[in-house]
Amino acid sequence: MSAEPTSTAREGARTGAPEGADVGLGLGSARVGKAEVIRQRLEDLIAPMSPGEPLPAERDLAAELGVARMTLRRAVEALVADHRLIRRPGAGTFVAPARVDQQLSATSFSTDMRSRGMTPGAHTVWAREQPAGMMLGSVLGIEPTATLVHVRRVRTADGEPMALEDLHVPGDLVPGLTGADLEDSSFYQLLESRYGLTITAATQTIEPHLTTAEESEQLATDPGSLAFLFERTSRVADGRVTEFVRSVYRGDRYRILVDIFPTSTGERR
Repeated sequence: MSAEPTSTAREGARTGAPEGADVGLGLGSARVGKAEVIRQRLEDLIAPMSPGEPLPAERDLAAELGVARMTLRRAVEALVADHRLIRRPGAGTFVAPARVDQQLSATSFSTDMRSRGMTPGAHTVWAREQPAGMMLGSVLGIEPTATLVHVRRVRTADGEPMALEDLHVPGDLVPGLTGADLEDSSFYQLLESRYGLTITAATQTIEPHLTTAEESEQLATDPGSLAFLFERTSRVADGRVTEFVRSVYRGDRYRILVDIFPTSTGERR
């Protein structure tokens, strides 16, 4: 008694494809075209979904799209690499939250998040007073033996960790400042309202970074995750250095946006 051929085998017999091959995509043997179509269909599937919403089980999704599970897996991995999807071991694959465009400016984190319709937050991990030391003293323009306030905070947007911030401020500029003062608060707003100081200029550097185990724990990412390392030195109107901030921003939630303008009306290439 012969077995009834599977639907995939019957389709393969009609198209000449071996059993187990992807069918129903109308692409013949063009693997590149097939990959693009699968990716587009996945993007169409997740477009109306909310961040954090899970994808259907791999077996069900492969059947729905009419592709082999290995083919689907490669397409999903490509979208994970592009930060459109995120994998959570033991839980599944989920729609990734949208990245935040970080425009290079002197605005505070809180102002930046509110401008995007997000609720900024800050959790103080710890705060302490310490001698500045040679390096930080040089950056802040104070003696190595002078006291500075060092506050570590996790900055959040809509409750999700976005950055780990280490704030260093000369102690004589912010007498009485505590970590509790900066819990869910903007340092720039506090600086202006309590101490009468307004940031007027800043110098900032950005470089790629891989998160350490300690940073990853605070940012809810895996150790060695891609990140942006921001270092900013800010000044007030009289030229005094008011802060040195070292911030590690999650690479899966941020991208850098820069407006570029010509600097000369001379010859252009």
